[in-house]
Amino acid sequence: MSIKYLVKTSQYFDSVSLMNIARDVRTLDSIDDAALVMGTDANKSLLQQVSALTAEAEAASPTDLILMVKGEADALDDALALAEKLLTQRPTSTHGETHRPRTLRSAVRAQPDTNLAVISVAGAYAVAEAWNALQRGLHVLLFSDNVPIEDEIALKQYAVEHGLLMMGPGAGTAIINGAALGFANVVPAGPVGIVSAAGTGLQEVSTILTREGVGITQGIGVGGRDLSDEVGGLMMIHAIRALQTDPATEVIAAISKVPSAAVSEKVIDQLVEDEKPAVVIFMGAGELPDSPASTVHFANTLEEAALTAAALVKGIDAAAVQDRLAAQRESLRAQAGELAGRLRPSQKYLRGLFSGGTLCEEAMRIWSARLGDIWSNGPLKPELRLPDSNKSYRHCALDLGEEEFTVGRPHPMIDNDLRIRRLLQEAADPEVAVIQLDVVLGYGAYPDPASELGPAIREAREIAARDGRDLLVIGALTGTEGDPQNLSRQARAFESAGIVVASSNAAASALAVMILTADA
Repeated sequence: MSIKYLVKTSQYFDSVSLMNIARDVRTLDSIDDAALVMGTDANKSLLQQVSALTAEAEAASPTDLILMVKGEADALDDALALAEKLLTQRPTSTHGETHRPRTLRSAVRAQPDTNLAVISVAGAYAVAEAWNALQRGLHVLLFSDNVPIEDEIALKQYAVEHGLLMMGPGAGTAIINGAALGFANVVPAGPVGIVSAAGTGLQEVSTILTREGVGITQGIGVGGRDLSDEVGGLMMIHAIRALQTDPATEVIAAISKVPSAAVSEKVIDQLVEDEKPAVVIFMGAGELPDSPASTVHFANTLEEAALTAAALVKGIDAAAVQDRLAAQRESLRAQAGELAGRLRPSQKYLRGLFSGGTLCEEAMRIWSARLGDIWSNGPLKPELRLPDSNKSYRHCALDLGEEEFTVGRPHPMIDNDLRIRRLLQEAADPEVAVIQLDVVLGYGAYPDPASELGPAIREAREIAARDGRDLLVIGALTGTEGDPQNLSRQARAFESAGIVVASSNAAASALAVMILTADA
């Protein structure tokens, strides 16, 4: 196989367009691989795992586009020519629109009943667009990140004063009045209101609720920094107050990663003010505190939070959830015992490849309770940060949705390429025993993840088998039967590919740990 690079200087392209063009090029005869990425350090490091970079590619800047094709030597020029042709083609509409507004003002003029704006532009422009929307009386979902925290505070203060939602920055998920925004799932209407500073946390809780036969009133994403000392929980507290006055909301669920202790206390105080029962899952808050009121219930995992909220809706004693989880742990131990017997003594490490940051953090917290230090690009302790995110070390969990991996390439919920490359890399390590994955379904996510990840899982297990090893791949699917991908269909496809599918991210994480410890 031969490899050829082409660099197009000072040319920026949408990452999803680049993903689609790379897929088209890979379909060519005699082409084994193709990649179109912006010249960030992370992207160049990934390309170096395929081959050494040319001097031109090595010198590329984040505003330069790198094209790489791998295959038969006489097919490479045609492959690059096709890629360049596709880059110059203008996208065509598939929805028959005759006019698409170019500004927020023209959009509101064309649709005067509009009351919410979804903003996804570069961070440098996001603040101005958010102000424009709020000052027009619109609620805002600010998908964009890289927004200065002082701007976030000012935007949220204005929104609270004017009775508006300012969701974000970095809010990737919301379900407002039944409308799924960003990465979200098809869930029924029901009595649980969710406020979350964690996007995939909102997805995990809402989808488990759906499997329990319970729907939601609202799913309000507030952005990952909302519960920091600086922002002070402005939007979470504002959203909780709105749900407390909503007659359709019977139970409130509050979700966050690593909240400030002072802000956490303020949020709980707000929940106590109302008689509505509430469930709180604040990961990283340490030992669960004693509940300040009989109406407030604390949970250790996203699954426990969802099951507790469902029990409260159904009038079941929340304590019964613990019996159910205890029975689940016994079942997982039996399963772990069988799986552990398939491993060599030299296989001792656990690796996680996650598309959801919240799910990655939840897994690390479950792992670390039994395995100790977990290395990561988003570690639980600063000293456990990987020196190079492209190289795993000991027990290791990667959040592939972190900015270092997504600048110049699509999010891993949309594009499986990065995770597939890393999966095969981990499979070649003879000390790896278990690889854990999350698979997030729903709007915005890849339309058929099993069709790409399934063959990659088979290939990874074949790599291990050629070395005389077994390789265990464990995963959980965040989704519902109503999602475009269909939960059951995806689960069957993954199981046929050799993945052990667990009922939740927490269950998958517990099973992985049990396999590697005496708990099995």
